[in-house]
Amino acid sequence: MWGMNLNRNLDISLKRQIYQNLRDQMLAGTLKAGDPLPSTRELAKALSVSRNTVNEAYEMLIVEGYAESRQGAPTRVAEGLILNRERNDAAGTRREPEAAPLILADFKTGQPDLRLFPRYVWQRAFQKALSGMPADLLGYTGPQGLLELRQEIASWLMRSKGIAVDAGDIFITAGATQALHLVSDLLYAEHQFMLVEDPCNIEMIQTFIRKGYTVVPVPVDAQGIRTETLCKGQPGPVYVTPSHQFPLGGILPASRRTALIRFARSCGSYIVEDDYDSEFRYYGEPASPLYAMAPERVIYIGTFSKVLFPALRIGYVIVPRELQKRWRRLRTYTDVQNPPFEQAALAEFLRTRTFDRHITKMRKIYKQRRQILLDSLGDCFGDGWRPWGDAAGLHLAVEFDGMVFNDAFRDDARRNGIRIAPVEHHCLRKGEHHNKLLLGYGHLEPEDIRSGIYRLREFMKQAKDS
Repeated sequence: MWGMNLNRNLDISLKRQIYQNLRDQMLAGTLKAGDPLPSTRELAKALSVSRNTVNEAYEMLIVEGYAESRQGAPTRVAEGLILNRERNDAAGTRREPEAAPLILADFKTGQPDLRLFPRYVWQRAFQKALSGMPADLLGYTGPQGLLELRQEIASWLMRSKGIAVDAGDIFITAGATQALHLVSDLLYAEHQFMLVEDPCNIEMIQTFIRKGYTVVPVPVDAQGIRTETLCKGQPGPVYVTPSHQFPLGGILPASRRTALIRFARSCGSYIVEDDYDSEFRYYGEPASPLYAMAPERVIYIGTFSKVLFPALRIGYVIVPRELQKRWRRLRTYTDVQNPPFEQAALAEFLRTRTFDRHITKMRKIYKQRRQILLDSLGDCFGDGWRPWGDAAGLHLAVEFDGMVFNDAFRDDARRNGIRIAPVEHHCLRKGEHHNKLLLGYGHLEPEDIRSGIYRLREFMKQAKDS
């Protein structure tokens, strides 16, 4: 009756099914303004439901203005309800989504091996944190982050990188991306320059561009940012990745570090240090952060998403004290805080040294995979290539003789089952690094690396011959 077919197996209640059915008929014009609805007794009998169910459905229609009720008169359809469907010029020609190409060689960057993350240990840490969490931590705890986690991060920085940090100077964020958004707000002034490495992580730099900064590219070589090209006529914050330059991989030498700090001091500006994966250095200890040399001039950004798993949206920032009041205000009016449960679990992960052991284990595995990548490149390309950067991180920048890699090459490779990124994609000024590719390897098994490099060689042959 009335075009209704109630389904008692749905999670939607019967009263809401009746309401939705009548509402849709009103909007479509099947039920017109002034038309009477059947009595609740009549409709209940026809649908084999209780009269109360129909009463509640009618009440919903009346409260929302779809129907009008007067004592002693039937409930009627309200005025002005017909809603014509928007015409679609392509009606009747349903467009099937384009199938994504099958990826047979996946050299994406910045991807840890998620299969090797100790899920059970993390689950236990999470359960322990949840069961032992005081009730007051379930409310708003402020923009700085869980004290226990900040203390454990300070301890980790001391034992892994040899820097002493007060937990009060550490601020928890939802990963490095949010940290950069907050930093861009923190340092912004009208007509503000932002000096950035070139090439750099082009996605990260968009944060500054969208904020309104005038982005000034500073050239990079095999050792990192070329500080001799910094111009005092363009003062402003400097965004750098000194412990493992992205994407070329160099470690910034001490002489350039001191030059960079002198520049920031002379301009009265700050250095934004993005330390995205220095935990994975395969010969010697991780490079000491730039922050250790000038904590009053460096805003240090670290993340756990890159070294554990990307879905863990926890990072941290060490903020110079004169900026902390403004940082707190910005974070309070952005999203207040990170959820406490993941913070408490990560604090437990750090306290028990599970994090340290996981990093040590993964460092060995990634070192082996990097060597397999180098060996595979040698087998497939002979002497026609050379690696860039330090033995660190989860990707390798590789220069190939006589090749030009651009977005067209990347797109064509994707259509042929190869996911790869040219360094040129991350360049603000084009042309200098057109013969380099980025090869991510952290998430790949040895056989995947070997077969992927072989496939890349065959594709590059075709591209060169065409």
